[in-house]
Amino acid sequence: MNTPNIRFKGFSDDWERRKLSTLCEKITVGIANSATHAYTDAGVVMFRNQNIKENFLDDSDVIYINDEFEQKYVNKRLKRNDLLVARTGYPGTACVVPEKYEGSQTFTTLIARLNASTNPYYACQYMNSDYGKKYFLSTQIGGGQKNSGAGILDDFPMILPPTIDEQNKIAEYLTGLDNLITLHQRKCDSLKQVKKYMLQKMFPKQGEKVPEIRFAGFTGYWEQRKLGDIAPLRGGFAFKSDKYCSEGVPIVRISNILSDGTVGADFAYYEELECDESYALFNGAIVLAMSGATTGKVSVLRAEEGEKYYQNQRVGYFMSTDNCDYGFISILVRSQMFIEQLSSVLVAGAQPNVSSKDVDAFEFIVPSSKEEQYMVGDYFNNLENLITLHQRKSDSLKAIKKFMLQNMFPRE
Repeated sequence: MNTPNIRFKGFSDDWERRKLSTLCEKITVGIANSATHAYTDAGVVMFRNQNIKENFLDDSDVIYINDEFEQKYVNKRLKRNDLLVARTGYPGTACVVPEKYEGSQTFTTLIARLNASTNPYYACQYMNSDYGKKYFLSTQIGGGQKNSGAGILDDFPMILPPTIDEQNKIAEYLTGLDNLITLHQRKCDSLKQVKKYMLQKMFPKQGEKVPEIRFAGFTGYWEQRKLGDIAPLRGGFAFKSDKYCSEGVPIVRISNILSDGTVGADFAYYEELECDESYALFNGAIVLAMSGATTGKVSVLRAEEGEKYYQNQRVGYFMSTDNCDYGFISILVRSQMFIEQLSSVLVAGAQPNVSSKDVDAFEFIVPSSKEEQYMVGDYFNNLENLITLHQRKSDSLKAIKKFMLQNMFPRE
């Protein structure tokens, strides 16, 4: 068996292919009889196939069974480091049983108890890699509910280093990446919840004129303003597609307004034109998709200092005025308050659309002080920057792991 492209120093022996059954003390199936009559509010934890995620056991929605029922299946109890493999749902998805759940039970999952010469975390990572997924996909027959059985797991072709030491190093490295990915993703999700909560508290509720949470030093009522008075929506220019260039000024089209709130993807380019002030865009510009499948989506353009973009037709640009802080506008037009008003004027159909006249008529309660507007906008923009930072870090680590999985296992 070949060796991988990337390998830890000190190891040179050829890898070997083994059926999983030859690496296990046993491969079995969890409790297969109906257990609904034995469910309790507390008792013995029972995991199901949906609790098995790639490389981790999701315990957010476990069920419990009573001791009397569980005693009939003592031979099914899990042990620490057992390999749990989903039989239904996403067959072949694997995780390792942590110490805290030793003695728990499972409902119809596959259970592989590896021998001392095989690292369970290595086996888990390999099973969840593209190599493992390819195997389980090839064993599925027909449509409907996909599933795997103990026999399929028995024959799983595991490729592994001949020494437990090399397995340990690979498992430690890949598990470390997983932990970092989880850390950044959890931080990202937590910050999103903070943002959602603070948006509810730092903007006045319906019919009120002050928010529940406010920066110190501000006491006046917020006031109702039309969006057109503080950030009127400007229409774009009808650039001719037959004059697009391979380089030049990027054109922001509807397709460039992305679901993650950024402006990107594949740009068209246009030769720089004179007197382009009425459709030029620069860093920080807030743009709105005014037609198509993403109608109502708002994104913020992030550009280098002095870098110019052009605004295409059916792309709206919320103009900066002296009447309101632009950072505050950025939060306002990406809030649930904006979405709710948008739904009332959105023209549905094959090509949904919205007009600048309707959007300009949207009304919001805003701080009367521009200083307070700035502080609110700055607070939420800093939150968004932290969310973006952790999401990008998580995505970057996922890309690293994908690359390493492709290179730390031998190609077949």
